Amino acid sequence: MYMRVLKGKTMSCERQKVLVVDDETSNLKILSQILREEVDVLLAKDGKQAIRKANQFKPDLILLDVIMPDMDGFEVIRQLKSSPTTNLIPVIFVTGEIDTNDEERGLELGASDYIQKPFQASILKARVRLNLKLTKQRTMLEQLSNIDPLTSIANRRKYAEVLDVEWKSAVRHHTALSLIMIDIDYFKRYNDHYGHAAGDRALEKVANVLANQALRPRDFVARYGGEEFVLILPNTDYQGTVNIMEACRKAVAELEIEHIENEDKKIMTISAGGYNCLPNSQDTEQDYREAALKIADDMLYKSKQNGRNCVTCYQLDVSSPKNLYTKKSI
Repeated sequence: MYMRVLKGKTMSCERQKVLVVDDETSNLKILSQILREEVDVLLAKDGKQAIRKANQFKPDLILLDVIMPDMDGFEVIRQLKSSPTTNLIPVIFVTGEIDTNDEERGLELGASDYIQKPFQASILKARVRLNLKLTKQRTMLEQLSNIDPLTSIANRRKYAEVLDVEWKSAVRHHTALSLIMIDIDYFKRYNDHYGHAAGDRALEKVANVLANQALRPRDFVARYGGEEFVLILPNTDYQGTVNIMEACRKAVAELEIEHIENEDKKIMTISAGGYNCLPNSQDTEQDYREAALKIADDMLYKSKQNGRNCVTCYQLDVSSPKNLYTKKSI
């Protein structure tokens, strides 16, 4: 699930998770008792279990014993740092023996810190708090880099990232995917007449109602730039795509934002273009992001040609062996 802030909601305030890895049950119990009041503690008794739980639960920090049978801490951190799923999780080594060479080796492999056994609870807590604070700050910076500062929904950068993930998922699971481009009608005229401050407020309102139409956890909405927005709808058929497009159009009209420069309605309206398809593995070898967006943008242009305040959707004709497209307008 994408962070709720990307749909104009507040960010999650879940407790942070710490994975403790040690082959001694007594050490697991002690560390759990020290930390459990401040964080959610996950336990692993060996390296293989640690890697499995790190991938499954994605903890915010890992406390890792160095000396363990079968797979020592150095091999565990090597595997963690080589995986894109776990490579950013900070790791603190907890060990009874700190050799200078081993410490250097651990730091070179990506360890954030070392804690020596026996440890003081206060020191352990302080180092865990510091690393968790740094993790939270990094996460917040990553989120902010993906958010449009005016509308508080996702920005163009995040859109490209999500489209890449969802396209590959659609190929893997043989499911449909829809891409929608939305543009506010006569927005330049609105800014010229009412001023840019009013234009900014209008953009915020439109972004909020568009986000409210993307109800499923993986539905995604972003500000593409200026007065343009884009929606990604995974596992959505043609009719479902048209329904969402119509819901977006109606929701913006129901805001009844005065726009006397909008020749027909005298209120702010939007036009939308949609592209519904069944991605295949060959598409991933091409620059599909631009191609998919181009089709949706062409449909948006047709909506404007048809008088604005309307939607046009393009559907992949799955019955054609040549993958021809069939235009459908409403």
